[in-house]
Amino acid sequence: MTAPLGLIAGLGELPVAIASNAVASGQGVYVLRLKGFEEPALAEYPGDVVGLGEIGGVIDRLKSAGCKDVVFAGIVKRPNFKDLKLDMRGAMLLPKVVSEARKGDDALLKVLVAEFEKHGFNVIGSEEANKTLLAPAGLIAGPSPTDVNMADIRHAAKVAAATGALDIGQGCVVCDGLVLAVEAQEGTDEMLRRCATLPEAIRGTSGARRGVLAKRPKPEQERRIDLPTTGVSTVELVAAAGLAGLAVEAGGALLLRRAEMEAAADQLGVFIYGFSPDEAS
Repeated sequence: MTAPLGLIAGLGELPVAIASNAVASGQGVYVLRLKGFEEPALAEYPGDVVGLGEIGGVIDRLKSAGCKDVVFAGIVKRPNFKDLKLDMRGAMLLPKVVSEARKGDDALLKVLVAEFEKHGFNVIGSEEANKTLLAPAGLIAGPSPTDVNMADIRHAAKVAAATGALDIGQGCVVCDGLVLAVEAQEGTDEMLRRCATLPEAIRGTSGARRGVLAKRPKPEQERRIDLPTTGVSTVELVAAAGLAGLAVEAGGALLLRRAEMEAAADQLGVFIYGFSPDEAS
């Protein structure tokens, strides 16, 4: 009997895509939805709701369900650690979690991965759980990027690598060589909405698109958790900001509902492009 995939899930389309793929592939899935971040579409799958501080409860439930492979996916906002309800294992881990959290999100996530590996689980990335999500190289949809667009992609990718090295964010918007925005805790969507309010003199418009959004993993991040993720709303917000397109690192970013993303890009006249790390160096 195949061991079901253990899915520790927050909000959004990503955990839903992983759960549905696990069922379709015949592996099956056991979903632990995190309290306060329960994605309604996951309620139909076997599983339970657990608190963020119930580390022991999560591990025990996954073992009881027979899970070997475990994946973390979905949107979860950093909690106020003082307000967490902890079980015994969570209380034992909390001092290390708080200490690493001060260093940034990536350090915090590495602690969680190590804890689950210590208990015998194989922590895998979202792209391994659902291989169709991983962004390919080259033009994915929309018009081909111009030479100016490619120069903006390279610059935005370099800036994203620099801010990512400081554990700030994974995205950057550049137009004609000018950095318009870098992603921080507000997330990609809010960053793009902010770009849409900038003067048209420094960004593109729907009639004359200029500039790009580039997203890539942080240089030292734990790639099994929190790879850059884009979806239809990303494409729509790129277009609304007057940008020419969206660029993601090939093999280092996830595309949700890719067919719909491609259709939206074609309809709105923006490109989706997968750049290689060499192109951005």
